[in-house]
Amino acid sequence: MLPWLHHCGNPSSIHATGREARRAVEAARHSVAEYLGAEAQQVIFTSGATEANNTAIHSALLRQPSKRHLITSSVEHSAVLAYCDYLEQHHGVEVTRLPVGIDGSLPMDALRNALRDDTALVSLMWANNETGVMWPISEFTKVCVEAGVPFHTDAVQAVGKVPVQFATCGANYLSLSGHKFGAPKGIGALIVADPERFMPLLHGGKQEQGHRGGTENVAHIVALGAAAEQSKLQGRTRWERVAKLRDQLEVRVAQRFPEAEAHGVTVLRLPNTSNLYFPGMDSDALVTYLDAQGIAVSSGSACLESALAPSHVILAMTDSYERASESIRISLGPASTNEEVQRLVDAVEIYATLNA
Repeated sequence: MLPWLHHCGNPSSIHATGREARRAVEAARHSVAEYLGAEAQQVIFTSGATEANNTAIHSALLRQPSKRHLITSSVEHSAVLAYCDYLEQHHGVEVTRLPVGIDGSLPMDALRNALRDDTALVSLMWANNETGVMWPISEFTKVCVEAGVPFHTDAVQAVGKVPVQFATCGANYLSLSGHKFGAPKGIGALIVADPERFMPLLHGGKQEQGHRGGTENVAHIVALGAAAEQSKLQGRTRWERVAKLRDQLEVRVAQRFPEAEAHGVTVLRLPNTSNLYFPGMDSDALVTYLDAQGIAVSSGSACLESALAPSHVILAMTDSYERASESIRISLGPASTNEEVQRLVDAVEIYATLNA
């Protein structure tokens, strides 16, 4: 990023400095496309996944103005759920929010039965941000293709951790966020299968091939391209180690706290995420205590953390306010160590003793 933080060239300008910035942006676009198995012209840079998610839904509705029905799930990120709520309340769009099982899975028949002639889009996440539970996106897209309904997936948590290939997954739209796999916060992308029929959310100049108005954030786009290149080089080995460390964490928790439970362990999960239910321990109080010990965990999505409300994901999975209020999310990374995992378990045990 460094050479571009103070580079004055506007990628839309035709002078030499502008052309230099344009080359950097397009090189990053090709890197992201290659990493995700897409074509460069299918990549639209955004400010992050929230914008990408909103834009995908917006585009699908405008492309089919006679269709006013959306399908999503009850455990989506707020970037999808909040926009669906807004469209429902202010624009007469009908939204079906599919329920999930206690393990976080979403039955294929539930999706199939919810599809209607006026369904404009199905939006289902690749992997859940609170539990790490992964869904069979390729199978979902097959159902939607058969029904002639476009499909969008919020792949924020999956990109960089598990293989994500746009060309083979069958989605019409795919959202990603750079800070989940090494780029800074504030940059993301929307991958669009048919850019010729895409309807922009942001209007202004003709940036991003006419798909998003506004001067491109060159430094952050370059960083996103670099993160894609690094992730491709690093491969999956480092995440396999993280998965083993995550499993060790859950074993140690089970040994210290026999009544504790991990959510979603019976289905496919991301390698780095563990959502743990500690009966009798208020999640927000536990998060605060661990933070004082220099350990950062969360009680739900960081985007909703300040709301001090129980996790909507765990509530949807278990229908239990108690479980939703007494569960924490632990995210590990390639730099996480066995010693850190042990320190976390020890700290929870001390907290339990202090509050017995």
